[in-house]
Amino acid sequence: MGSQSGTDEEPPSERLPILTGGIVALGKFDALHIGHRELAIQAAKRGIPFLLSFVGMAEVLGWEPRAPIVAECDRKRILSSWAPYCGSIMPRELQIDFSKVRYLTPCQFVEKLSKELGVRGVVAGENYRFGYRAAGDASDLVKLCEEYGLEAYIINSVMDTNQISGDLNSKDGKERGQVSSTRVRYALHKGDMKYVSELLGRNHRLILMMEDQERFTSERNRLSAPKSCLLNLAPKEGLYENCSVLIDKNVIPCRVIVDTTYIHLESYEVASFSCVTSQDLKILGIDFGSPELEGVQIL
Repeated sequence: MGSQSGTDEEPPSERLPILTGGIVALGKFDALHIGHRELAIQAAKRGIPFLLSFVGMAEVLGWEPRAPIVAECDRKRILSSWAPYCGSIMPRELQIDFSKVRYLTPCQFVEKLSKELGVRGVVAGENYRFGYRAAGDASDLVKLCEEYGLEAYIINSVMDTNQISGDLNSKDGKERGQVSSTRVRYALHKGDMKYVSELLGRNHRLILMMEDQERFTSERNRLSAPKSCLLNLAPKEGLYENCSVLIDKNVIPCRVIVDTTYIHLESYEVASFSCVTSQDLKILGIDFGSPELEGVQIL
């Protein structure tokens, strides 16, 4: 968030002293999928890992707004679950306002990493592009990092072995079979939650904002909420078994019904949801898949 004083002071996120000497993973970290996790793993092998991404791209470029795959309030939980893969260090996020870097050339971008942010090195995927109009590629990144005294590590893409989305490769020029946020959205659109879990390396968690509880209806074993309360992307309309609702530290097995305007949760236990709306809950988490899969690496 920007300063409330009306000054032109740089936001704190762009002058964090803790970044000095860190290793930043470069990418678009919308889904926090297994490809993004691999970037964090490789960054952690070389220093303190950070995920560097840009915010405000949709507004600047005039893209149609769309729901995020991961709710903002849930990102820290996911990054925390990556710590065992990253030498017991939880990767941290650095978000930079896209409008401040939009017109930077590849050279200017690397200069910013070196001189303004003080990072020691970068990790990027083999298909990474950067700079104004994506003028720079991975080989340019390596050359420029060498010029500015930064370490650069280019890693192979984590490939999607699931053939269900093979048609994506021909429809999207950026898709070459690698795990991507586009594939996660595709799998959610198809309602294939097993495929979603394979891409994410965890169950998909849908987050409901509970602040406007008068819009919820609750019966003994059924809770319904309008889709407008969702903080991230739901799967397509349909019935989903083997789900679970997280209420404080309690896990309630349930089925989820997604229709055009509402999310309905049906517990397998009588009276499970009868007191939900009477509690002071800010958010409600819904996991699609067996609870025991949460946090388990899916190969």
